Amino acid sequence: MNGWNRFCGHLATITKHRHKVIAHCAKAGILLQGLRHDLSKYSPTEFWQGVRFFDGTHSPTEDERRTLGCSLAWMHHKGRNRHHWEYWTDYSMAEKRYVPMPMPRRYLAEMLCDRIAASKIYKGSAYTDAAPLEYLLGGKMRDSMHPQTRELLERFLTQLRDEGEDAMFASLRRWVREKEKTTP
Repeated sequence: MNGWNRFCGHLATITKHRHKVIAHCAKAGILLQGLRHDLSKYSPTEFWQGVRFFDGTHSPTEDERRTLGCSLAWMHHKGRNRHHWEYWTDYSMAEKRYVPMPMPRRYLAEMLCDRIAASKIYKGSAYTDAAPLEYLLGGKMRDSMHPQTRELLERFLTQLRDEGEDAMFASLRRWVREKEKTTP
């Protein structure tokens, strides 16, 4: 794939993904978050690495990591976007290491919207409502998440698989609002 095709393909993919996340965030009751979602992907640090490693079948950060030994784009991204569980890590004085923290509801809701949209983009016509849960369960990173974050993510993705998108987004919207009422 030539440079121009990688440029156009990457730009189209991240924009299409972002628009799907915005639509999902609207269904989840967090539209303003959706409008800010993944803006850092257009920054030079993330965008040009994405173009360099774009092939249209999976996240360019995977190939960047394989080639360079790390992903500069991912490190930049996770440090600026609160909808990634990796953002929510801190140093534990008791354990003397970095540990995951529970995610606030609105960011966990955005993470769900992000994961569903990513599955739709990369799976295309092969997407099913089971795909986001299968991806989560097939990966090893879920073991590194805070247990509460993992449990909630699995709960909502299981509901998506079993009851469909409308039911899951209705539950997610209620869950986000429930906390908003009790938070000062």
